[in-house]
Amino acid sequence: MNAHKSYFGTSGFWASGFLNLTPKEAYLHCQKGAVLLDARLPYFVGFKGFDVPKVIAVPLTELEQKIPELSKKMPMIVADSVGIHSHEAMLMLQKAGYRNIANLAGGMVEWEHDGLPIKVDIKYRLSGSCVCQLK
Repeated sequence: MNAHKSYFGTSGFWASGFLNLTPKEAYLHCQKGAVLLDARLPYFVGFKGFDVPKVIAVPLTELEQKIPELSKKMPMIVADSVGIHSHEAMLMLQKAGYRNIANLAGGMVEWEHDGLPIKVDIKYRLSGSCVCQLK
C-alpha cells in the first residue's frame, strides 16, 4: 500500500485491495509521467484511445506474457472499457511484483463521460449497441 501512496499521493480510493483513481485523477497523473496501460482488445483501442502522453496497449489476454517487458519502476494506471476486467490485470501485475499501480475506475466509459481527451478512428467503429461504442 505504501508504494501506491508514495507515487499517487492521497489520490483515489481503495477497493478490493487496489487503489482506484477517478478519470480526472488518472488524467492528472498521466500528465505528470504515469503510464496508462490499456488492457482492452485491439479493436476497442483502435476505435477510441486514451489521449495521454504515455499509453501502452496490451490486451488482458496477452498481459501475462508481456509483463516481463514492462518496467516495474514506472507508475501504471490500468484501464479497460468499464473498469471490471482491469481488476484481473491488477492481480497479474501485483503477483509479478508491481507496486506503483492503480486502477482507472469506470474505464474508458467514465473517462469519456468526464470529457477527458480521446483519440477516435472511425474505421474501427463496431456496429451494434455495445455500451463502449455509445456516447
